[in-house]
Amino acid sequence: MSFVHLHNHSDYSLLDGAASVKSMVAKAKALGMPGLALTDHGNLFGALEFYKECKAQGVNPVVGSEFYVAGASRFEKTGTESGNKYYHLVLLAKDAEGWRNLVKLSSASYVEGFYYKPRIDDEILARHSGGLICSTACVAGEIPQLILMGRADAAEAKILLYRELFGADSFYLELQDHGIPEERTVNAALVSLGRKHGIPLVATNDMHYLDRQDASAHDILLCVGTNRKVSDRDRMRFPGTEFYMKTPEEMGALFSEVPEALSNTLRINEMVRLTIPQPGPLLPDFEIPPDFGPAEDARAEEPAARVRAAVARLDDRTICQPHPEYGKRECSDLAPEQRKALEARLAQPVTRYFIHLSNEGFRRRYGEGTREQRDRLDFELAVIILMDFTGYFLIVADFINWAKDHGIPVGPGRGSGAGSIVAYSLRITDIEPLKYNLLFERFLNPERVSMPDFDVDFCFERREEVIDYVTRKYGTDRVGQIITFGTLKAKAVIKDVARALDIPFEDSNNIAKLVPDDPKMTLAKAFEQEPKLRVLAEDPRYTELFEVARKLEGKSRHSSYHAAGIVIGKTALTDYVPLFKDPHEETIATQFTMDQLEACGLVKMDFLGLKTLTLIQNTLALVAKRGIELTEESIPEDDAATFRLLGEGKSTSIFQFESSGMQGVLKQAKPDRIEDLIALNALYRPGPMDNIPQFVDCKFGREPIQYPHPVLEPILRETYGVIVYQEQVMQAAQLLAGFSLGGADLLRRAMGKKKVEEMAKQRALFVSGCAERNSIPEARANEIFDLLDKFAGYGFNKSHAAAYAVVAYRTAYLKANFPAEFMAAN
Repeated sequence: MSFVHLHNHSDYSLLDGAASVKSMVAKAKALGMPGLALTDHGNLFGALEFYKECKAQGVNPVVGSEFYVAGASRFEKTGTESGNKYYHLVLLAKDAEGWRNLVKLSSASYVEGFYYKPRIDDEILARHSGGLICSTACVAGEIPQLILMGRADAAEAKILLYRELFGADSFYLELQDHGIPEERTVNAALVSLGRKHGIPLVATNDMHYLDRQDASAHDILLCVGTNRKVSDRDRMRFPGTEFYMKTPEEMGALFSEVPEALSNTLRINEMVRLTIPQPGPLLPDFEIPPDFGPAEDARAEEPAARVRAAVARLDDRTICQPHPEYGKRECSDLAPEQRKALEARLAQPVTRYFIHLSNEGFRRRYGEGTREQRDRLDFELAVIILMDFTGYFLIVADFINWAKDHGIPVGPGRGSGAGSIVAYSLRITDIEPLKYNLLFERFLNPERVSMPDFDVDFCFERREEVIDYVTRKYGTDRVGQIITFGTLKAKAVIKDVARALDIPFEDSNNIAKLVPDDPKMTLAKAFEQEPKLRVLAEDPRYTELFEVARKLEGKSRHSSYHAAGIVIGKTALTDYVPLFKDPHEETIATQFTMDQLEACGLVKMDFLGLKTLTLIQNTLALVAKRGIELTEESIPEDDAATFRLLGEGKSTSIFQFESSGMQGVLKQAKPDRIEDLIALNALYRPGPMDNIPQFVDCKFGREPIQYPHPVLEPILRETYGVIVYQEQVMQAAQLLAGFSLGGADLLRRAMGKKKVEEMAKQRALFVSGCAERNSIPEARANEIFDLLDKFAGYGFNKSHAAAYAVVAYRTAYLKANFPAEFMAAN
């Protein structure tokens, strides 16, 4: 027989569901089910992940939620007449309208209706019932509760109300049988009422774990969630072991007397034809300020002409890359279309304003500038406009300039964005990219269309002011933070499960200490690496601990706010994603994690708080009290006292350089220029730090500097022949094999991901390019490729290293030259 499970909880029913989305879908597919529902308690946390997983495995996604419903108004902090705090109700999305209504309802439940749990009520349900299928849920539903209270008339009235609200074909009376006596009472009444009023029945199993043998692990998960021990008598527990994903045959045996309740699961599955919109990032419209009038627009004409010329120089393949049909249609067919569209985009007021603003900023930074600087500006502008990221740059520039204009310290850069001369001209960054040989293509690659990502450091004490500004500018309904989930990782799951099993803390702590300290560590890897764990697993005292820990590892444990992520919507956030609000916070966040938001149409930006910026500002304020005018920008970059302090390893309180290990490296390397600090910042990490001795010995002439090929000397000279940066790998591919920098970035990414097929393709291009450009023999070209591959795996982003080295140098300068003020500001 065929059957579809329509009432299922994943681990996004936090500390209540014990099955991952992926495993649920895989089991449904293995059981031959054509569809599957996700109905997590009171949220849509896993909805998009579930939708994508179902699509990937060929299972129809029935997306929904088991909502909590207030007894009266969602705005009232009261319980229900049955004595519970809320009722349950299952809602499933049939189509796009249903999905939109799920999003509205779930968002309102957190933002407006939270009382112990996020709740909706009949009032909001009446306004957002379109496109939804409703079922009466488990025995905690309002209609089952009314039946159990002996209020058959009230139950019947509620049934008729819901039939009217959802329609005769979209409201179902839900039957469950987990061997609980109350369920039998409810089922009998629902069957009678259903037949009396012609309301369809549907059979479900309240799945909270995948297989029957997972019941014990689920029971322990409940103990973790309620901070109780398995041995506690009066704790929360599920009655029996029936809350797993049963086979169609098992469900058929349970509900053989009501076969229509089984076949209706297929009927509901057929009704659901849902597509969750994934339009890709949609940028808010940037409002051009009124002071950009005809005169300013006229001044934009000459730089706009230069940008048009830069666009004309882009080859057809680059021009076609951003088009959604690239790869499906020939470039020769697409290119004229794209170039015409670009001409229209270049004529748009917002584009001309962007070009004008960038050129005005360029003049403030460089004056007339050199030919190299102007060409770089025009190329970057052409690529940004081609990829349609004009609005993104303007939005970021706006809030950063607002912060700077209001005396809020902003970091000179973070991440690969410091490689952009446009960003430097717009005051988004304060690192001159050509001075440090930073690459724009590492940030925005014209040969790989992806969203740029400016991560921005703000003064730790005033970061919230910038977020408030963005919220005021774009609207509270369009700006939010991002949810994140803590999981039961290898160490934590051992401690949590041990606590529930009443294993002594000393024992569990000693076991957890055997798990290596690595954020990506798993129990499987830990058992491979630590023989003592394998011995303990054989100890009968810990058999259950390890069995359960393996089953619960990786499951979601709690929700919280992402430390830095902010999203800005083109329209209200609820047009794209459901919203979340912690009851103890005023902040609104998305219910989807940051890796899902871009596909949904939202643009993520990171607003980070950096205490070092606060320290620098406070030190400068104390220096000013002595009548000394000093700004971050006016700090000289060649101060002997600063480098002497660093070379002596006196780097306590110096950003990025204060660890004892780094102090030892500073004593060895004796940095005497910013470039040395950039390199050391990049090298002092697992993997690259093995090259520090070579770096130091080559610097001081104790070891001869050797280059893999003479043509690489210009790019490796500053790091004494050591490949330190990802950008050096890219430049090596350009110089040796004639790669474009965009193509070289694709090579670097392929090396980092170690995809065999892509690596073979890139190797062939590299070897043939080396032969053609530099007459390098095949064997030697392969040796150089392997060398670059090794460094690409752990080479560091130079733009980020440069920006942070500048911050480090500034703190060191203040410590070396104004020690009293520096220490007082700490």
